[in-house]
Amino acid sequence: MNLLDLVRGCTFDDFLLTPRQGVLPRRDPHAVDLSSPFSRRLTLKRPIVSANMDTITRSAMAIVLAEEGGLGVIDRGFRSGDIGPQVTEVAAVKRRQHGVIADPHTIDRDGRVSDARQVMDRTGVGTLAVVTAGRRFVGLLTERDLRFVSAGTPIAERMTPLDRLVVHHGAIDLSEAERLMAEHKIKKLPLVAADGTLQGLVTARDLVKHREHPCATRDAQGRLCVGAAVGATGDYLERAAELRRAGADVLVIDIAHGHSVVMEKALAALRQQSDGIDLVAGNVATEAGATFLVERGADAIKVGIGPGGGCSTRLTTNFGVPQVEALVRCHLAVGGRVPIIADGGVKRDGSLVQALLFGGDTVMLGSAFAGTEETPGDVVMRPVVVPESQKVVPVPFKVFRGMASLAAMRDRLDLEDAPDQEVQALGAEGLEVSVPARGSARGVIDDMLKHLCSAVSYGGARSLGELRAMFRTEPEAFLIRLSAAARRESFDR
Repeated sequence: MNLLDLVRGCTFDDFLLTPRQGVLPRRDPHAVDLSSPFSRRLTLKRPIVSANMDTITRSAMAIVLAEEGGLGVIDRGFRSGDIGPQVTEVAAVKRRQHGVIADPHTIDRDGRVSDARQVMDRTGVGTLAVVTAGRRFVGLLTERDLRFVSAGTPIAERMTPLDRLVVHHGAIDLSEAERLMAEHKIKKLPLVAADGTLQGLVTARDLVKHREHPCATRDAQGRLCVGAAVGATGDYLERAAELRRAGADVLVIDIAHGHSVVMEKALAALRQQSDGIDLVAGNVATEAGATFLVERGADAIKVGIGPGGGCSTRLTTNFGVPQVEALVRCHLAVGGRVPIIADGGVKRDGSLVQALLFGGDTVMLGSAFAGTEETPGDVVMRPVVVPESQKVVPVPFKVFRGMASLAAMRDRLDLEDAPDQEVQALGAEGLEVSVPARGSARGVIDDMLKHLCSAVSYGGARSLGELRAMFRTEPEAFLIRLSAAARRESFDR
């Protein structure tokens, strides 16, 4: 019996996996290879992606995901035609960490302290490179240099001039930069070209970040990677162009039904405009849908119609495919030509390894991160009755909603003043709920990775890639189809 026959009509809670002899000496996420491709050009050291939902992923969440080895996809849930806010979120991620800062913020030597304070306030940086005409480097100016100084003081009087700085001429690798900075006990190393122009800046803070997050997802310049979502109609071409200029590493064309003529036109237009950057397309749940996207140039596909916690597509339309069956169908159809992103249906950490074995190369998560510190939105205190004492206590909550909910569509499409019947006619396929506020997403990710490493060990493998190969060679040896009683024994707690 082939794998598809084994999983027809099934989802994650229909199976357990048979344990095998463990060969891992340690279940340490830093010692176990969990790397997986996200798209054709981008590989993640940890196969976890935060969903492009307006109550899940903005810059704060994307930074955490990238630092922990995954990827965050900035949502497009801003006002239609208002591209600037999403671009700002992408830029904030790209400026969070650097190897070499190729475009450090500068200030003209002839300026005043008031000018420098404005630049620092606007950009959030504490050090400016001082330049003259033609970007010739002449010194550094820090927040400390501006303390207790009147606004009209010339910058030239407060900066540390070039002759008192340690600089490096030409390009440099990070190990050499670290050696020089340790030797000279400095926190910043300007890079200057042969003609005296500013070429870049290396900071001790960035080098420390590289040490603290060795598995971080970074681009060739040492910056954190980030994805950004665009639609398939409206301002999507203009949005994609601006996001790419801001440094987005991958674009996600995200619509509810990816197997459509709307997606076909969008992929063609974006491929023509944005050649050189990976395009992820979705969502689909069938062989035909997966093949359709791959043949039209998608660099990865999102799989999942209706399994997500904030999605009501199956309730409202009765269309969809159980997520395990959808992943197997799409995996078999794609045949490894592009990576698959398993989007939705993961309600417990144990389902992560299932999503990654049944066909997903990475897993996109939304509700798993709901309510964490890094999610957007205000914390609201609500009264909750404690069952044991029947006392009412205030509990902090945050909103979590699907991107096809009425509230999300109203915000994204700027329908504040639209008649109720026009809004209702949109046909919502998403839910909006309140979830308890909790700690940082880092703790959630840490638990997921530990549990995923444990799953690799229970499966008798040394790495995620090896476990995948073992499972796909002999899936029937791993899969145990559960009865209702076995399901209760396994998952009811």
